[in-house]
Amino acid sequence: QVQLVESGGGLVQAGASLRLSCAASGRTFRRYGMGWFRQAPGKEREFVAAISMSGVTTNYADSVKGRFLISRDNAKSTAYLQMNSLKPEDTAVYYCAAEEGGWGPGRNYDYWGQGTQVTVSS
Repeated sequence: QVQLVESGGGLVQAGASLRLSCAASGRTFRRYGMGWFRQAPGKEREFVAAISMSGVTTNYADSVKGRFLISRDNAKSTAYLQMNSLKPEDTAVYYCAAEEGGWGPGRNYDYWGQGTQVTVSS
């Protein structure tokens, strides 16, 4: 069982940056691929970024490529999402997710956090 807790959301102006954190419980964090997803009001949840178990390989949605950076620190059992040049359309609840032995978009992630709100004003 893995518990995920996101933090770092908030209200910012367009062009600003935020860093989200996803802290995982347990000592097996390095066995899990990690993903970030988001859900805006009235829209379906969408993939944002994912990172492999080792942290060597990453994948991004086209809408955030070049602006967002996913990373992880296995020693701290934490994944991060650095969000730069934020736009109003990035406004959503952001969720982190973990999948044992797998990663990437379109996967069936095993565990999900409770989400953190990111609001970008114009």
